[in-house]
Amino acid sequence: MMGAKERREREREQRKSHILDVARELLLGKGMNATSINQIAKRSELSVGAIYFYFKDKEELFAALQLEGLELLHSAVRQAVAKKSTPEKKIRSIAMAYLRFSEDHKSYFDIITYFLTSPETIFPPNLKNVIDEHGNASISMLAAAIREGIDAGKFKQVDPRRQAIILWGAFNGVIQLKKLEKTILGKDEYRSLYAEALDRFLDGLRKHPQN
Repeated sequence: MMGAKERREREREQRKSHILDVARELLLGKGMNATSINQIAKRSELSVGAIYFYFKDKEELFAALQLEGLELLHSAVRQAVAKKSTPEKKIRSIAMAYLRFSEDHKSYFDIITYFLTSPETIFPPNLKNVIDEHGNASISMLAAAIREGIDAGKFKQVDPRRQAIILWGAFNGVIQLKKLEKTILGKDEYRSLYAEALDRFLDGLRKHPQN
């Protein structure tokens, strides 16, 4: 039987989760500058004081959303490489995990890219450092797979982290093209572009026999 302390803790977590859900909806609908704590409180049917009980300010609240998404992404990437045998299979698996994440968790993906493409730095240094550490985790796993390929003599001598960032940038760029499916691109064409970008990247990494 659940005690009073456990019940209160569960209720607090449920309320906090509800606040984050509302903030996510408002952020993606209105943008950060047009979203206020008052609006979040009103939509949550809570007092402004209740919001401030959980979050110091708007930046901390949106940072929590960003961290949720990055942790979910890192978990997906970690699972993707867990049972893969070769560096190339690991890189392909990470690529597909990121594509699935963008589709299955679209709201989190949109939040990550919202802050990534924002023209100004939104978060104060302490929050930005925490967010950057979480974002770096998935890129580091990609860099580790590239390093593994270099050490095994399969890939050229390159800077693994630099190459991982280039590939991650390509992933993001192609996924954004999904928005053009009804204009420039055919249905699901972005998927074939994504696959081709990955193939070309891997081909560039591989050591080819000298002619």
